[in-house]
Amino acid sequence: MNDGSTGRTVNRGATMPVLHVRGRDLPEAWEKAVLAVWDNGVEVKTEYDKPDARPSLDATVTVEVTDPMAEPRIHKNFPGGPTELEAYRQEVVEGIHDHWINPAEGKWTYTYHERLFAYRPVVDLLDPSRGPQFPPVNQVQYMIEKLADVPYSRRAQAVTWMPHCDPGTDDPPCLQRLWARLLSGADGFALIMNAHWRSRDLLLAWFMNAYALTDLQRIIAGRLADMLGRPVRCGRYVDVSDSLHIYGNYRNEDWESEVQKMRTSPYTERAWETSVLEPMFEEARRNLAEDPDHYARGDRRA
Repeated sequence: MNDGSTGRTVNRGATMPVLHVRGRDLPEAWEKAVLAVWDNGVEVKTEYDKPDARPSLDATVTVEVTDPMAEPRIHKNFPGGPTELEAYRQEVVEGIHDHWINPAEGKWTYTYHERLFAYRPVVDLLDPSRGPQFPPVNQVQYMIEKLADVPYSRRAQAVTWMPHCDPGTDDPPCLQRLWARLLSGADGFALIMNAHWRSRDLLLAWFMNAYALTDLQRIIAGRLADMLGRPVRCGRYVDVSDSLHIYGNYRNEDWESEVQKMRTSPYTERAWETSVLEPMFEEARRNLAEDPDHYARGDRRA
C-alpha cells in the first residue's frame, strides 16, 4: 500500500526485502546497491534515531562483484579522501590501528584486523584447562595454509563475533565472517571470497569496507600463488549484508541529487582508476610508515 505522505510503499506485511545486485567492479556494484536499497528498502527505525528522525531504508542484500580488481576501482563518493582510504585499508589489512584497542580506557574494543589475524577465544574446547590463556589465532594464516594444502576445501573461513563480550558493547563488529575457496582452471587458480555482515551503512561504509577486503583477497591470492607455484587471480567477491541500510538523515536533497546521477549517467563518470590516486596513496603510505596515527580518527567505522 502506498503512503501518500512519503510516496513510499508501507510495509504492511512486516517483512524485509531480499535484494540481489551484480556489478563488474566495485564502483558499479556499489551504485547498483544504492539504487536497489533506495528504491526497494523498507522503512525501519534504528537504535541511533532521535525521536523525530526519519526512518532508515533497509534490506538484506547480496552484492556480487565479478572482477573486484578491475578498473575503475575507486568511487569518488566514498567518505574522506585518498589518504583516509589508504589509512583504512592498512587498518584492516595491516593492523596499523590495533594499538587503539583498549576497552578498559573506553577506547576501541576491536579492529577487523585483530579479530581476523589475532582472534582470542575464551577457552580451548579441546583442552578446557587452558582456559582464557588460549593463544591468539591467526585465522587468515589458517585460511591460506588450508587452501594451499587442499585448494578445494570448504573450510577456509575466519570469524569475528565473540559471544562472551560483543553483545554487551555499544559498537559490536559488523563484519561477521570471511569464507574463501580456490577454483582450478587451465591458467591457474581463481580465489573467490565471501564476506558476511551483520549490519552496514550503505552510503558511508560499504565502499571502504569492500575496498579493504578485496585488497585482503588480493594479498591472500598472492600468498597462495607463492605456496602453490601456480598463478592465483582474484575471482568474484560476494558481499552479504543482513541489514544494508541508508540512514534517514541521508535521505536529503544532496543524496537525492547523487542518486539521480546514478540513474541517468554512466557510473564511470564518478569513478577513478587507481593510477590517478597513486601519488596520494604513496604519500599516505610514507606518512603512515612514520606514524600510524598520522590520519587518526576517533570514530569507529562499520
